Amino acid sequence: MSTPNKSYKIILPFAFAVVMAAGVLIGSFLNSSQSNNGDGLQKISFRNKNSDKLRNVIQYIVNEYVDSLDQKQLEDDAIEALLAQLDPHSSYIPAKDLSTYTEPLEGNFDGIGIEFNIQKDTILVVAAISGGPSEALGIQSGDRIIKVDDELVAGIGITNEQVMKKLRGKRNTKVKVSILRRGKKELLDFNITRGQIPIFSIDVSYMLSNDVGYIKISRFAATTYREYLEAFESLQSSGMKKLILDLRDNPGGYLNAAVDLCDEFLDEGKNIVYTQGNARKREEYTATSDGGFKQGALVVLVDEGSASASEILAGAIQDNDRGWVLGRRTFGKGLVQEEIRFQDGSAMRLTVSRYYTPSGRSIQKPYEKGSKSYYEHLFQELNGENNADSSSIADTMIYRTSMGRIVYGGGGIMPDHIIPRDTSGYSKMLSDISRKGLINQFSLVWVDQNRSMLKKAFPDANTFKNKFDITPYLPEFRNFIQKEGISFKPEDEKQSSKVLYMQIKAFVGRALYGNKGFFPIIHERDPAIKKALELLQTEIAIGYTKP
Repeated sequence: MSTPNKSYKIILPFAFAVVMAAGVLIGSFLNSSQSNNGDGLQKISFRNKNSDKLRNVIQYIVNEYVDSLDQKQLEDDAIEALLAQLDPHSSYIPAKDLSTYTEPLEGNFDGIGIEFNIQKDTILVVAAISGGPSEALGIQSGDRIIKVDDELVAGIGITNEQVMKKLRGKRNTKVKVSILRRGKKELLDFNITRGQIPIFSIDVSYMLSNDVGYIKISRFAATTYREYLEAFESLQSSGMKKLILDLRDNPGGYLNAAVDLCDEFLDEGKNIVYTQGNARKREEYTATSDGGFKQGALVVLVDEGSASASEILAGAIQDNDRGWVLGRRTFGKGLVQEEIRFQDGSAMRLTVSRYYTPSGRSIQKPYEKGSKSYYEHLFQELNGENNADSSSIADTMIYRTSMGRIVYGGGGIMPDHIIPRDTSGYSKMLSDISRKGLINQFSLVWVDQNRSMLKKAFPDANTFKNKFDITPYLPEFRNFIQKEGISFKPEDEKQSSKVLYMQIKAFVGRALYGNKGFFPIIHERDPAIKKALELLQTEIAIGYTKP
C-alpha cells in the first residue's frame, strides 16, 4: 500500500474513482437465466429474442470485417458504450480490473503488508502494517527494498503499480526481498510468506477534549461497522459523552455498512433511507432498538468529497434531527447499482433505483446534460473550482425534517452550517510544494535520518504534538525544496508560515506515529472541527434543543 503524497486538502484521484465506479452497491447478482458455477458467481444467459440483433451484429462484424478483430474486446467496448448512454454510474468492469475496484470495500488484500513510498528511485518502507507478514519478520520503517526475488528494483524507474505487482500475490505464496537498512553494510534478505492484509476504513479515533470524541471514516467497507464499534468503545472508556463523526472525502461503499452505523444513532423505527426505481418498488431501511449512541450529542462533518453511503448517513442524521451536519454540500451520488458478474470474471454495475433521505430528498445530482458535463462539474467541485460552499440554495427544492426545519434538495446534502474552504495563508510557493508532495517526501527522508533522536525525545504521538518544534529544522526543509526546483521566496513563506509549519510538523508526526501523529496536529487549524466543538460545548445539539 503506497502512502499518499498530499497536503491536507488535496483530493485523492483514487477516492474519486471509487465514487464513480463503486458508489453504494447492493451486491446481489442478477441474471435472466441463472446457474451457479460453484465459485459463488452467477452465470448470465440472455435468452430474449430481442437481444439477437446486437449479438448478430457483433458476430457479423467479427466474421466479415476487413481486418481481424478481438471479439472479446469488441464485446467489452460495446457493453461500455451501451452503459454510457444510461447514467454516469452504470459501468462495465473488465475481469483484469475487478479486484482493483472491490479490494477497498472488502477490507483486505493479499500481500506482504507494508506501506511504501518511492524516494529517489528506491522503495522506502514507511511502515510495516500491524499484524502483517513483514511486521512479523522485523521489517522496519526506513528500510529500502533493493531487490525482489533477486531482481534489482532500485534505480530503474520503478512505479507504484510495478511495486504492487511484484509484492502482492496469492496468500501463502513466497517472495524474497533484499533490504538496505541504515547502519548495516550488507543487504538483509527476507523470505516473506504473503498473507491477508487488512485495509482499515477508520483513519483515526481520539479524544478532542475531556468529553468529545472524534472518529474519521474513510470508506464504508465490509469491516467498517466492526471498526467503528471498537473505536467507539475505546473512546467511551476514555470519558466520551459527545461525538464528532468525520465523513469528509469519504466516497461511500456498502449500503449495509451505512445502515448499521445509522442504527447506532437513531431511535427504533426511524427511517434511515429508502430506495425506489422504475422496476423496483420502494424499499425502506429503518433503525432498530440496537445501538450504543442514541442519545449523545452528535456532529457529522461532510464536504464535496463525501458521497453515496456518506450522504445516506448525513441525510438520515439531518432529516431525523439527530445531530448537526457541518461542512460543504456533498457530492450528490445517489444512484443504486446492482452488480452482475460474468463467467469471464468481468462485471456490469447497472443503476436500478435511487436513494432518498427520510424527508424525500433524492441524493443524486442531475445529469440530464450528459455524462461529460456531469463529470466535468464534479471534478471542478472536488478541485475547489466551483462554489461548493453556497451551492445555489435558491434553485433547490425545499423539504422539512421531523422537527419542521427546512433542508434543501437538488442533489447532495446541504449542511446545517456551511464551513467555507480555508484559503488563508496559502501562496503560490505553498501550492507548488503541496502539488509535488514535497512536504511528505521531506518528512519521510528527514525522519529516516533522525528517527532515533526523535523517538527518544518524543516517545509517543501526544508528546510529539505538545512538545515538538519544527522551527530549528526549517533550513533543512528550505534546502530540500530548492533542490527540488521550488523557488523559495521569504515573502511567500511569511504569508504561508502557519500553514506550512503545521503541515511539516503533521507529516513528520505521521512518519513517526501514523495517523495518530498526523490528524491531531492538522485539526488544530481545522475550522470545521473548531465549529463542531463550539456547538458541542454550548450544548446546542439537535435532539436536545430545537435550533
